[in-house]
Amino acid sequence: MKKMGLNLQLFAAEENLIMATDMEPAISIDFASRLNSNISELMKLLGIVDLDSVPAGTTIDIYAASSTGLADQVGEGEKIKLTKVMRKKVKSITLELEKYRWATSAENIQKVGREKAINDTDDVVIGLIRKDVKRRFVENLLTGTGSATGTTLQATLAKSWAAVGKYFEDRDVTPIYFVSLDDVADYLSTAQIGLAQAFGFSYIENFLGLGTTIVLPALEKGKIIATAKENLRGVKINMSSGDVARTFGLTSDQTGIVGMKHYLAEDEATVGSLAMAGITFYPEEAEGVIVGTIGESVGLDNLTVTSVAGTNSGDTKITVSPALTSGNSYKYKVADNATLPAAGQNVRTWTNWDGSADITAATGKEIVIVECDADYKAVKGGVATVTAKE
Repeated sequence: MKKMGLNLQLFAAEENLIMATDMEPAISIDFASRLNSNISELMKLLGIVDLDSVPAGTTIDIYAASSTGLADQVGEGEKIKLTKVMRKKVKSITLELEKYRWATSAENIQKVGREKAINDTDDVVIGLIRKDVKRRFVENLLTGTGSATGTTLQATLAKSWAAVGKYFEDRDVTPIYFVSLDDVADYLSTAQIGLAQAFGFSYIENFLGLGTTIVLPALEKGKIIATAKENLRGVKINMSSGDVARTFGLTSDQTGIVGMKHYLAEDEATVGSLAMAGITFYPEEAEGVIVGTIGESVGLDNLTVTSVAGTNSGDTKITVSPALTSGNSYKYKVADNATLPAAGQNVRTWTNWDGSADITAATGKEIVIVECDADYKAVKGGVATVTAKE
C-alpha cells in the first residue's frame, strides 16, 4: 500500500489570518499610552511632577496637625516648657491592585472592522477608569479640615484663597480650587469665562485672578475646595515590571501606570482585554485643604466662656454656659489670636475636653471652646482670654 506524504502546506496559516501576535503589543501599548496621557494631563494640571511607586496593599495616612501655640519663654537656667504639637489621622487609603476585563465581539469586528471595534471598546473602559480615579480624588479632598464661608462663589473663593495663604504662609505655594458644576453654571449666567479640558475635567486658568479652578460635577452645589498644588500627591503600583506584569504578560509604557493585555478568546469569538492598575491622588496635609461653603453667613450659637487660675501651675479652670447639649461634646484650641470656626466646620482634629478638667495654657493667650455634634460639626462656640495659675 502506497503511503501518502503529509502536505504541510495544507496546515500553513491562512493568508491575512489575524493572529494574537498581530495584536500584541501594539494595541495594548496604544491603550496604556492613551490612558497614561490622560493621567499625565491631570498631573500637570494639579502640579504633580511624578507618581511615587509603592507595592500593592500600601496604606497611605492623611494627617491633620494642631498645636496649642508656642510655649512661654523661661528665665536663665529654668526648664524649657514644651510646645505641644498633635498629629491626628484623618483618613487611611489602601492602594489596591485593580483588575478590569472586557471583550469585543466577532460581530462588532465584522460590522466596523477590527481596529475601530477594539479601540471603541477600549475608549469606554478608559473613560470608566478615569471616572473612578476622579471619584477617589474628590473623596480624598473632602477629608480637608479647613473651612471658609461666603455669600457668593466669588466671595467664598476669596475667603478660601485667604485661608490657604494663611495656612501656607511660610511656604511658596500655588493655590488651586475645585468648584461644583452647578455653581459655575450660575456664574456663567451673569459672566463669560473660558473653559479648558484635561482628564475629563473642565478648568479655568487663573479664575478671578486667584488661580486654577477645576470644575467637579460630583461636588455638591454650594461647596468649594481649595488647597495648594504643592499639597497634592499621587501614588501608583508600577505595572511595567514585577511578578504580576510578567505572569500575565501585561504591556505598559514608560510610566508604568497601567498594565494591559489583549488576547484572542476563540471559544467565545471575542477579543479579550485585561488591564491592571493602582493609582490615587490625595492631599498630604488635611488642614491645608479648605472646604468652603457658599451661602448666607451663619455664625455659631454663642457660648459664654470664662477662665480663672487652675489647680496646678500653668493650668486654667474653664467654665462654659449654657450647659452641653445631650449627644454633643467639647473641643478646644489655644492660640495668640483665636478665632471661632464657622458654623458646621469640622473640628475633629481639635483637642478634646470633658467640660471640667483644667487645661494647660499660658496666661494672656486666647482659648476657643466649641460644642460640636456627633459628626464633629461646630454648633456653638466662645472665646476667653486665659488666666493660668502662676
